[in-house]
Amino acid sequence: MSPSRRDACARLGALACAAPAVGCTALTGLMRSSPLPMDIIHDQRACAGARASTLLVFLPGAYMTPDELVREGFGRAVRERGVPVDLWFVQTELAQLVDRTAMQRLDADIVGVAREQGYRRLWFAGISLGAFLAMGYAARQPGRVEGVVGLGTYPGRRPLLQEIESAGGLAAWQRSAKPRDDDDLDHDIWAWLARSDRGRAPAVYLGHGAQDRFADGQALMGSTLAAGHVDVVPGGHDWAPWRTLWARWLDRGVLDRACNA
Repeated sequence: MSPSRRDACARLGALACAAPAVGCTALTGLMRSSPLPMDIIHDQRACAGARASTLLVFLPGAYMTPDELVREGFGRAVRERGVPVDLWFVQTELAQLVDRTAMQRLDADIVGVAREQGYRRLWFAGISLGAFLAMGYAARQPGRVEGVVGLGTYPGRRPLLQEIESAGGLAAWQRSAKPRDDDDLDHDIWAWLARSDRGRAPAVYLGHGAQDRFADGQALMGSTLAAGHVDVVPGGHDWAPWRTLWARWLDRGVLDRACNA
């Protein structure tokens, strides 16, 4: 293990060290942007040369790459169903979480650019740490995204989950919880989920494998959502359940049905 990865593992715990192996694949019909400031694979083929009204930004998990998301069929599942949304598969780095630039970079390099390009609606989807970051952005930037889809969502640091359990649940924890510091993303996500006045905007959909190693925390997250916004399938913290959950969510027809919607 490299020194940089050892440092990330020490800061972020088991999630960083147990991520699926990184791979890459040849991509056909897709466009890759410059790796600076963020590496993005663009799939903007939904509307026959026109920009779609909705952009779906997909964030990979720890040590995953945008190429892997394409190879594993997450874009193909959208295109097979004829869903008229553009897709950006965006590289996220553990270093951005460690140095606390992840939220700023998502806002400036992704959401800000997408708005400048004319997208009217933005959705975030993510796997594991990517889903955690997507929820963090939605929690800190109300009104900036239409919805979030989390697959195998990393629920945050274990001591915080133990604090919630010791307090007797989210409602009791919320009354006395204090963030570790001014940029405590875990705390902000859970405080947002616990708010009784959060309402239904943005829409949040979560899914995980029944045997996922984070299943307890994921179930607690799901308990804060509207009926029908949680899906559980057999499997662990791995590609097969994530692909199944993604297909099942797409089949619900939540996203646009027409290019000019």
